[in-house]
This record gives sequence, C-alpha cells and structure tokens, in this order.
Amino acid sequence: MRRRNLPSLTSLNCFEAAARHLSFTRAADELSLTQSAVSKQVSQLEVTLQHPLFRRVRKRLHLTPEGAVYLGEARKILAQVEMSTRYMQSYGVEADVLNIATLPTFGARWLIPRLNGFRFKHPDINLNISNRTEPFDMQKERIEAAFFFGHGVWPRAECIKLLDEDVVPVCAPSTMEQTTVRDPLDLTDMVLLQVSTRPEGWHDWFEAQDLYTEHSYHGPRFDTFYMALRSARAGCGVALVPRFLAQEELDEGKLVIPWQFSLKSQDAYYMAYPEHMVDVYKLRVFIDWIRARLD
Repeated sequence: MRRRNLPSLTSLNCFEAAARHLSFTRAADELSLTQSAVSKQVSQLEVTLQHPLFRRVRKRLHLTPEGAVYLGEARKILAQVEMSTRYMQSYGVEADVLNIATLPTFGARWLIPRLNGFRFKHPDINLNISNRTEPFDMQKERIEAAFFFGHGVWPRAECIKLLDEDVVPVCAPSTMEQTTVRDPLDLTDMVLLQVSTRPEGWHDWFEAQDLYTEHSYHGPRFDTFYMALRSARAGCGVALVPRFLAQEELDEGKLVIPWQFSLKSQDAYYMAYPEHMVDVYKLRVFIDWIRARLD
C-alpha cells in the first residue's frame, strides 16, 4: 500500500470511538470534534479500505462484519502508537529507560530482590522489566539487558555469568505423609510435575542415578518454575526445580526435598547485553550494580 493511501490516525480514532459508542455524535463529543467531521473521517476510511464499516438499522448505528474485523486491528494499531509514544516520552536528559528481559521465576526470585536500592542510587534511570521465555532478538525488541539460562552465548552480545544451577525434587510436607520414599523411583508414586522449558528434566534426573522410568514425562505441565512450585506447595505433586528458586519455601518448611540427590546443570544463568552499548551510561551502571550483588 502506498503511503498516501494509508489511513490517518485521526480517521482511526474517529472510527474506534464511533464503534465503541455506536454513535457519531457521542464519538464527536469525546474527541472534541463535530459530528460531521467524525462522519467524514469514517467515510474516508471506508473509501481507503474499500469496505463499509457501519450500517444504519432503524436509525441506529451498527458495525458491519468488515467493521467488526477492522475494529480489532484499529485498536491494536492505536494501542501500539500510544505505547511507542509513552516509550519515547520516558526518554530524556532527566529520565532514561533501561529495558530488561528476564525469565519469569528467575526474575521474581533472584533479580528483583537484588534491585532494591537501585532507584535511589540512580533516580534518573527507569527500569522496564518484562518476562520472556522464548528466544528473541535484543536489537529488534529494544532490550538492553537480558537474563537467560544457557551456554553463555547470545548473538551480537556480551554475556556475564551469574550463577550455576542444581536441581532438586521438592514437595509439600503433607505429600511426604502419603508416600514412603526409599529410593528415587518411589517418587513416581507421586505426581511428577513437569515444566515446559525443561521437558527432559525428570528423565535427566533419574538417568544421572542410573535409573529409568516410563513416568519421566508424565504429569501436569506448567509454563514456569513458579507455577510448578505453587503446585507442589499445594500438595499436587513433586516438582523438579533449581534449588535456589525454592530456597525460600525450603527455609520456611513449606517445601521439603523427598530425595537428597541434586543434579548440577550443564548450563548456567547469564546476563547478556548488546556489545555496542557497553559504554552507554544507563547500561554500564546497571551492569556494575548486578556484578556487585553476585553471591
């Protein structure tokens, strides 16, 4: 589509408001425009799209099927423009934004506690933290620091090793009352809670002890370690998780380790950042802050 044929933001705003109110008059009041101006903008949008967006039935406004489809698209476009505008507004001499991506449970259990005090030390830097579980391009996603689990390699990025990992089975104390655990295979009498990002977790844990069970891959599957931990705490089964993620519950006695064998992972946790940004102030001070808080 040639640029001159693209709809204007004004026409999208008028269409979205009219569709929400099913009234050109009420849309005009909301947008501080005249009713005729809103009607004209919607008409121009219909010409561009080559589809009618509204129809009148007994003097009442109704969306056409095409209008209903385009309404969802228009709202996504307007939301993205608003989000991008707010993103740029947050940049400036006095307030800069550092975009950070992290694994969900790692972010909640390890990263966030270590950010205490950062805002007071660097009030000019605003941290924008999001959860990511799938691979992504840091440059395209405008991410300046990413916390991940792996081999310590990220395209076009420098990586700092944060900590190693060992995984252990955990369950609620009440779950232990229902099963006698004399060897690792007795855990299969419980429900083995699975984590989607570690599909081989239980298999590898048993294999490291020269054991095999057809139940390694059976059991409820969760997107995150946090969900698996909550399920284990609720007595739904036994979860295989990194020890440091469960340490709080272990210390409080809300979770116990039913079999004292830990498997050290071959991978580790890292922080990655774009190699070309190493001298950017907001990133440099954040890197220094994290380095100073490594255990």
